[in-house]
Amino acid sequence: MTNLEARPTEQVCVAGPAADVELVEPRDVPLGGPRAMTVRRTLPSRARSLIGPFCFADHYGPDDVAATGGMDVPPHPHTGLQTVTWLFEGAVLHRDALGSEQTITPGQLNLMTAGRGICHSEESTPATFPDRPVLHGVQLWTALPESARHGDRAFEHVADVPRLTVDGAVLQVFLGRLGDVESPARAYSPLVAAQVDVPAGTRVRLPVDPSFEHGVLVDSGALRFEGHDVDPAWLAYAPPGRDVLVLEAGDRPVRAVLLGGTPFEEPVLMWWNFVGRTHDEVVEARAQWQATIAGDAAGLGRYGEVHGYDGPALPAPELPNVRLRPRDRAR
Repeated sequence: MTNLEARPTEQVCVAGPAADVELVEPRDVPLGGPRAMTVRRTLPSRARSLIGPFCFADHYGPDDVAATGGMDVPPHPHTGLQTVTWLFEGAVLHRDALGSEQTITPGQLNLMTAGRGICHSEESTPATFPDRPVLHGVQLWTALPESARHGDRAFEHVADVPRLTVDGAVLQVFLGRLGDVESPARAYSPLVAAQVDVPAGTRVRLPVDPSFEHGVLVDSGALRFEGHDVDPAWLAYAPPGRDVLVLEAGDRPVRAVLLGGTPFEEPVLMWWNFVGRTHDEVVEARAQWQATIAGDAAGLGRYGEVHGYDGPALPAPELPNVRLRPRDRAR
């Protein structure tokens, strides 16, 4: 999914210390137009910009596709990241510059590695999926480490992710490793991402890697995480050092997404759909995307083009009239 904010601000993402559980409030971000779907964004935020290598988290739905028009995101670029698509309801059609054309439904993973550059489109509209009237899920990004961020682009689809059960809770591990269960999708940093379903009235002691920091994004139900109440759409963060996470559901079942990884020590500068390290990198990435739209050979060599989408590519917003630079923020 693209970041469709008309005036995206730079986010310099750094791993920062935390003494105890932090609660991150979501902010609403419309995906364009008066009837468009709105997402709830918790990463990046003023409170926290990274959990392991996870640098972006959007939570959307349940969205009435007939009322809003659903998701219709034209071809747009990415650099320096992986996009992670996970659904609770509905379906999304992904097309990219590699020639991939893949529908994803709940219980499946779409993972796109941008490397130096790629473009893709995403569709979930009444015309695309007339039998799927509701769209509901999460879109995550992971920042690629220096060793991989200039590499080749790639796309993976996992049709059936591995599962495990802990204290009655069912976990679908769609990226990384949790205990003895590991997703077959390729990860470039030590990490985990899993859907967690906790039955009503259940207390779960989940063994985790103590070198990881963790976040839990609540989709539905009232969760108590490490002794803190977490409302739906909020993100709870726990720093490294715990080898067990305690999750408790009240009188309703809880559905949440667990994120984690070793603290990402490289600075990450995010602007629009580009993840880089410096102002000049972002300026170059934007200029080459604009050149790609115009049919420039060098730009097409970097990002490629999407075939099959009915419509033009998405132009990049204007850059601010100042250098993109680190800004003071809570860490």
